[in-house]
Amino acid sequence: MKTWISNSDQNLEVFIPFLGKYHRPFLGRCCQTCTPRSWDGFYAEDLSTLGFRDVSRVTERDTRFRGWLVRRVCGFLATWEWEIPSETPRELPGKICGSRRVQDVASSRAHGCGGDEGSRRHWKEEICRILGEIQAPLSPLLLRLCHWMLPKLLSRLFLSVQLQRGQLEMVLRAARTPEVPLVFLCTQQSQLDGPLLSFLLLSQGIGAPRVTVGTRISPGLRSLLQRLGGIFLPSGMAQARSERDEGLPGAVLDAYVQEVLRSRQPLVIFLEEPLGLLQLSDPARRWLLRVLRALRDGAVPDVRIVPVGIAYDVAPGRAGRDGAPPQPLGIAACLRAAFQALRRPRGCARVDFSQPFSLREFVENNLVGPTLSGNRPEQLLLPTILGTCVPDVGNVGTLGAGVGTEEEILVTALGLHTLSDSSACSAIMAVGITAALLLHRHREAVLLPRLMRDFSGLLEQLLLRGRAVGFRGQLRALVLHSLRQLQPPGAGLGPPEASARGQLVRLAGGVRQRLGGEAAGACAIRALLLEVLPILGTPCGPPGIVLSREELLRKILEVLLLLPPILLGLQPCQPPERHSLDILDKLVLGGLLEEEEPESECRGCDVAPRPSSRGHSCWDFTDDSDSDSEDRVPKRCYKLSEPQGFPGFLLFLCRLLSPVLRSYGRAAEFLERPPWPQPEADYVEALLEFLNEDEDGYLDRSLALSSLQSFKDMGVLEELQTPTGPLLQLSQPFQSASNREKLRAFIHQFTQL
Repeated sequence: MKTWISNSDQNLEVFIPFLGKYHRPFLGRCCQTCTPRSWDGFYAEDLSTLGFRDVSRVTERDTRFRGWLVRRVCGFLATWEWEIPSETPRELPGKICGSRRVQDVASSRAHGCGGDEGSRRHWKEEICRILGEIQAPLSPLLLRLCHWMLPKLLSRLFLSVQLQRGQLEMVLRAARTPEVPLVFLCTQQSQLDGPLLSFLLLSQGIGAPRVTVGTRISPGLRSLLQRLGGIFLPSGMAQARSERDEGLPGAVLDAYVQEVLRSRQPLVIFLEEPLGLLQLSDPARRWLLRVLRALRDGAVPDVRIVPVGIAYDVAPGRAGRDGAPPQPLGIAACLRAAFQALRRPRGCARVDFSQPFSLREFVENNLVGPTLSGNRPEQLLLPTILGTCVPDVGNVGTLGAGVGTEEEILVTALGLHTLSDSSACSAIMAVGITAALLLHRHREAVLLPRLMRDFSGLLEQLLLRGRAVGFRGQLRALVLHSLRQLQPPGAGLGPPEASARGQLVRLAGGVRQRLGGEAAGACAIRALLLEVLPILGTPCGPPGIVLSREELLRKILEVLLLLPPILLGLQPCQPPERHSLDILDKLVLGGLLEEEEPESECRGCDVAPRPSSRGHSCWDFTDDSDSDSEDRVPKRCYKLSEPQGFPGFLLFLCRLLSPVLRSYGRAAEFLERPPWPQPEADYVEALLEFLNEDEDGYLDRSLALSSLQSFKDMGVLEELQTPTGPLLQLSQPFQSASNREKLRAFIHQFTQL
């Protein structure tokens, strides 16, 4: 165990991320629903006991040599021994030109131009030009030099960069599978994620990876990153609206990804933009589509997918306004961000690998599973908002956007699933817990002892639920370390300013995702209590209040259909009804609800609609097949309870979702303002300006994008296809002012101020 001395002369230990009285959880198991055969693959029970290592510190154990001189030059020796491909094989352009898909596209266009020798030579030159835009030959010298300098930079930025040895062993076992390449799908918290993952995979013996890079890159930085293993989408695909418009650049990219997978080079794909938290980006969809096509075309027998989660105390280089659009990145901007990060107090970082799973198995199960079937949310939630009845809720779809070709649906399913897995395997950092407390529990000034007590209480609630945390140390040192990281955004122990709330919301996102399901249940309880007791403004009712199980499940389901499952830390492959049942069970196990012993029948504060002879309730979780026994079976009811060790936990859970629900409510109010129809980009920028007008609101671009996607899935907004491109417009039901008011009231019932 290693100890660092903080500025306050407190010992700060950040090596083993668990407290001794709790079992250390091993997170990152693959989904048993989508990949049941991969559940036991590359996993052993003893992996969780292997401990952790700091990858930012290269020691003599990383080399073949020993001695005092080796300890002083071990970083140079380690990088010199790494196996790096000298250059891209010279036959790669020939293989790309010989690809069937490339030949089909090129020949069709060559015939249109006459098909002579000059035309064919022109298309071969065009193919090589596109290939040059995608990648460049690796520079071993430059790669070794950068990876020799990177650990020195990491040690200046972080106290440690932790990696669990058991997770690394799983990936190494998967890498030894013959003829099966590895594809790492990662969330993106910072622009540092790409170099960090490249260094980690190369230094741990997995191989020199090819790392996908975004499009907002200057030409100089693009050329440098290509020599270091970065790959880019060709310029011809940036303006392509669909697969049919990709043409020759899309065909060349297909062939290139197939060659990368055949050579078993690790491929790293980032699923989101740095400023688009938990939003599957369009470039990620294009890269995932190429991987799926390589499997479908038989280029490789299978692909092992490895979700990756990276957690920071405060992500470096992520400065600026949360509502600002992403800016182009150049070498000067990278150097400026590095110097700014070096001026901040050193934080902690952790990289987590989830269990590798078979892509072929995932595709086979999702082709016949619930992903390609089910009712869309607009068929289920709109009747509730508008006051009508749902005809059938027996088959709820698991994806909001259940339209498109089979390939598009599979890409969406894979992307959302791995995005959820990557977020779930990420550790919770101390700064995230402190930010959640300052934002949702202590809105006024708070004394340090009170903050320390609540930090310990919330930490215990997370550990009891099997969540991993990326720190360990003395309680006072951890809290003071977190407060130093939050300055100036958090401004110490006082109430956060309006400009700091968006930053705190982002930092507290890890806590929200780990407790998102129970937070949705707490918001449902609040909505029920406000229906029963209109004068009660908080979800803390008298202990005698009894709530019906059926109505609890209905309200929870309404929240789940309103908010995307990834935002709540839920797996998108499971239907909402199953999630609602799991959430209710968690509320009972967590001590927030107690099952009421039935005396005769729960009638006092039961707000569930009674079944009648005219029909069934629109949200029916009960089995009414035997109507004669209905009077003899007592209803299951629950009463509110208070968990030990963290008083007011139910109110805290309600406030966890308040930034999301408040942003959704403001987005519903914004529907009154803009002229319709309008381009989506103009709508997003106008919505951000509208959110910025709320002094008590939360300016977060990711929440604005999330509300837009939810309104599309619900049928509030729809796309109008025009010759100039798709435009957003209000759907027919919400062109009425009364229905827009119903939407605002529906969202407001769950919002805890």
